[in-house]
Amino acid sequence: YTEAWDADKKSIHVMPDTPDILLAKANATNVSHKLYVQAWEEAKKKGYDMRADAIPIKTAKASRDIASDYKYKETHEKEKGHYIGCPSAKDDPKLALAARAMALQNDRLYKKAYNDSKTQIHIPVDALSVQAAKECQNLVSDVDYRQYLHQWTCLPDQNDVIHARQAYDLQSDNVYKSDLEWLRGIGWLTEGSVDVVKAKKAQELLNDRLYRTRPEQLKFTSIADSPDVVLAKTNAMQLSDV
Repeated sequence: YTEAWDADKKSIHVMPDTPDILLAKANATNVSHKLYVQAWEEAKKKGYDMRADAIPIKTAKASRDIASDYKYKETHEKEKGHYIGCPSAKDDPKLALAARAMALQNDRLYKKAYNDSKTQIHIPVDALSVQAAKECQNLVSDVDYRQYLHQWTCLPDQNDVIHARQAYDLQSDNVYKSDLEWLRGIGWLTEGSVDVVKAKKAQELLNDRLYRTRPEQLKFTSIADSPDVVLAKTNAMQLSDV
């Protein structure tokens, strides 16, 4: 049953220009390590020519000399025995330099000149800083900030000064009440004043006796021939025992 199918499977032929075959070949080319390094391998077979005075060679040599510990210590090794036998430490440049650096780093010596001269400061009275401090003190001083009205700091005959004086006289409480000075000490009765009359009117409005009139105080006269009076008299006569 399967003999024909097995024989047919071995005879299948796929065309080489189908999209799947082309895609598979392209993928194989992209992932091939041999093709990836083929250009590099061919360049290595050709060799290279680099001269000794090329800029990269000189840069590498300079970097190597700088990084070399031997080149770094070469000057020190040459100068090791040159300073042996100095008569004193002051004659040795290295020791003198170290002493100078130590003196500069010493805090007491660093502040010695300042401590000696900080109590000997003489500032002239017309220095800019002193003048600025005085001006600042005048600005923040409450005494100089307040200028009383009678202490004029401008010409008295200026128009704005005259106008200010007139406005001040109009607003002054003393000038405002000066016309009432002649009334001071004169006797005066409160009867007839506005406050007294107002109090009396308020009392009259609140007085219950004046507001309401009692019935017994009203003058009333009954009519003798009114229907209700005549009826009352007739009823009285009919009910009288006499």
